[in-house]
Amino acid sequence: MLDGWFLWFILFWVVILISLMAIGGYFMFRKFLKALPKEDGKSDLDWESYYVDKTIHLWSDEQKALLNELVAPVPELFRPVAKQKIAGRIGQLALEENAPTITQELLIRGYILATPKRDHKFLRKKMDELQIDLAPYEAYFN
Repeated sequence: MLDGWFLWFILFWVVILISLMAIGGYFMFRKFLKALPKEDGKSDLDWESYYVDKTIHLWSDEQKALLNELVAPVPELFRPVAKQKIAGRIGQLALEENAPTITQELLIRGYILATPKRDHKFLRKKMDELQIDLAPYEAYFN
């Protein structure tokens, strides 16, 4: 039988490993659900890619730099996923409105709509740092 400190060491690692596997499984399951096809035959990830591909020519270097600046607070591990989701939403808005280019107004509006409500306080803080007035966009925060 295991006695003393070695027993506690093994139990500690069992708890750590089970916790880490549960956390990883949660994120993998979320990604799996996003990859499942919907009624129209395309998944959420397919639509994001579609909107980005259809509007890639509308993005100027200035708007790409602004998007990179806005996603800077996102942890580096999740940044590409967040950027893809936000760019997809901005592209969707641009296609719906037949926009000739991605403007700052369209970028900010799409960013607000693509961002979960729990992250809006970070978005507001970043916009304050960039000295961008959010008054015209308050309706999109609701």
